[in-house]
Amino acid sequence: MPHRGLLEKYGSLLDLPAHTQTVTLLEGNTPLIPAPHLAREMGGGFELLIKFEGLNPTGSFKDRGMTAAVSEALGRGAATVICASTGNTAASAAAYAARAGLKSIVLIPQGKVAAGKLAGALAYGAQVIQVDGSFDDALSLVVQISEKHPICLVNSINPYRIEGQKTAAFEICDALGTAPDWLCLPVGNAGNITSYWAGFTQYDLLKATGLPHLLGVQAAGAAPLVLGHPVEKPETVATAIRIGRPARGEQALQAAEESRGRIVAATDEQILDMQKTLARLEGIWVEPASAAGLAGLAAELNRGRLEVRAKRVVAVCTGHGLKDPEIVTRALTAPQIVPPKLEALEEAILR
Repeated sequence: MPHRGLLEKYGSLLDLPAHTQTVTLLEGNTPLIPAPHLAREMGGGFELLIKFEGLNPTGSFKDRGMTAAVSEALGRGAATVICASTGNTAASAAAYAARAGLKSIVLIPQGKVAAGKLAGALAYGAQVIQVDGSFDDALSLVVQISEKHPICLVNSINPYRIEGQKTAAFEICDALGTAPDWLCLPVGNAGNITSYWAGFTQYDLLKATGLPHLLGVQAAGAAPLVLGHPVEKPETVATAIRIGRPARGEQALQAAEESRGRIVAATDEQILDMQKTLARLEGIWVEPASAAGLAGLAAELNRGRLEVRAKRVVAVCTGHGLKDPEIVTRALTAPQIVPPKLEALEEAILR
């Protein structure tokens, strides 16, 4: 059976208004990829699966929430959508707005967005405005303007974003027949961890799938939920989670507590090392922020603070590596050059 898009597949389980008019790019249906080599690298004795959200239409998990948010906006007659973004939301909002025939406006923090993400927003026809400030400054502005003018805000504070993003939890349970023992994922603005917990709790009530423990992971330089206070100037190479005041921070902390899980921090070094290790061992290339969940998992295992032996762990990788290729390319030495002769090639690869 062909993939139908998330609203058609799971719409009856989502709290969306009757006026919602479906806008889809056939998002969702992303794979759960076994990662046995990485599991062994982490000490072994458990099953590790990667929920690779980078295979959504615009390359990130944001498409799940955006299909719902833009479908609702179109159905009630909105002409323009707006968001603040560190990159992935911008690309997704612009794509779904284009699909719906709506204008899209995205505000980004100046100099803090990966080129691959900015290119996406521009390609889809968004009006991109840089704010001389942080993501949190940009979010404050889009909230203010959407309250004053008939412009639909599609950041994760939009409740329909959460409804759409719940579908990832549904997919995991459908694929496994049950919830995993642990789910680890990056935490930035905290909408995703909030969505997963909402999805798992709803599916457990419907189908008795059980509930996972949640391990949310922030970047150490942008870890307000770990530190217990806002971070005024967040800094991390993981640009997608470079957020100092998470819009759904309280809900994220509640989800971690209710799941008997936790929210921890991983350093940039740990995140980049995990990004490289995942690609090298499993052939899965993700953007830096997407490796944060796995980096936090590895750190907790190394510290002896997590028991996963004989357990099933799902790690959510939220965006594709092509979203931020500069992280990899700028650290590489130039490729070796050889003349077009067999002997030269033999010398290069067989010596």
